[in-house]
Amino acid sequence: MNKLKSIDQEYVLQTYNRNYINFISGKNATLKDEYKRKYIDFTSGIGVVSVGHGNRQVAKKIYTQVSNITHISNLYLIEPQALLAKELSSHFGYKYHSFFANSGAEANEGAIKIARKYGEVNGKTKRYKIITLDNSFHGRTITALKATAQVSMHNYFGPFPDGFEYAKNIDDIYNKIDSKTIAVMIELIQGEGGVELQNIKAVQKLAKFLKSKDILLIIDEVQTGVYRTGEFLASNIYNIKPDIITLAKGLGGGIPIGVVMSKNKKALVAGEHGSTFGGNFLSTRASLEVLKILQQLYTSKQLNKTVKYFENNLEEIALKYKDIFIKRVGFGLMQGLRLRDSSISTQIIESAFEQQLLILKAGRGTIRFLPPLTITKTEIDLGFKKLKKALKNI
Repeated sequence: MNKLKSIDQEYVLQTYNRNYINFISGKNATLKDEYKRKYIDFTSGIGVVSVGHGNRQVAKKIYTQVSNITHISNLYLIEPQALLAKELSSHFGYKYHSFFANSGAEANEGAIKIARKYGEVNGKTKRYKIITLDNSFHGRTITALKATAQVSMHNYFGPFPDGFEYAKNIDDIYNKIDSKTIAVMIELIQGEGGVELQNIKAVQKLAKFLKSKDILLIIDEVQTGVYRTGEFLASNIYNIKPDIITLAKGLGGGIPIGVVMSKNKKALVAGEHGSTFGGNFLSTRASLEVLKILQQLYTSKQLNKTVKYFENNLEEIALKYKDIFIKRVGFGLMQGLRLRDSSISTQIIESAFEQQLLILKAGRGTIRFLPPLTITKTEIDLGFKKLKKALKNI
């Protein structure tokens, strides 16, 4: 391990404060390191490994696909890409048209380009401004980073593209709208921002208002999408129909993929956008199998049972350790515990790690939980047993 750590520190840009552990295998929500120690994963790779580690169904599809074609470029028809676009659209009851990329940041970049084009060709004057919310997170590329309303993340990287306004909350969005505004881009549940839910009625009111003003509503579902909240989209829970939706993270079950979906079939045409790797055979074939697994999990009601069981365990922790936590926050399997003292978040995560449990931190002094959607009752029980032991050390 020391040799591997030395290589990592010598040759890899140190953009993460790593825990130096060498995981070599995994099964569902259980990981195993090189010393065969088992860890319960309540992070799923920050909401990515939606169907668990080492999923045999997905692995089989990946193996078969890679054994034939991995990539040919978007200059040619890609069968699983077309099928995945149709499958995604079928979840809405009306058509969405998809552009596939490799990450959530790229999907959000696509959403911004779609909105800017719409503002250029529709109306008497050019509209280009996009409003986002404080504590939002939309990605690390230059434009997506500017859309992220966390000024501390902007250090060193300017000048940025202009045309972004930050609102304090949903109600403040109305104050930021002017004749140049073309879109509002929000997360219905802010993940990095502290597992913070937007008010449902306020969002529905906003959606109706924006439609009356021909201003696009972009919903960033990179973390909330693909059943993370218990429904296919958080937008389903809020009962809204966004003009543009972005997905990534859990869609590929660990294979990199992102997608921006628009109601407008001509949102982007030939030559206006592209991606070398986006939507290739490998990522879209894997995603089709992930959706198949999760759809069965949803229709069988097993996902709902898992959500309730996980929530009940988390609520028990919140009530038992009132001196540490204010309350439980979140929805579905996107959950958090709000701390009374945010300065101890790292201490809690490290203590959990010592107990061989993986958890995350987020904004607003929140400990975040994003387990695989396929996590079992046994794994949940063991994970919370470890968490209780960790909290005794705080």
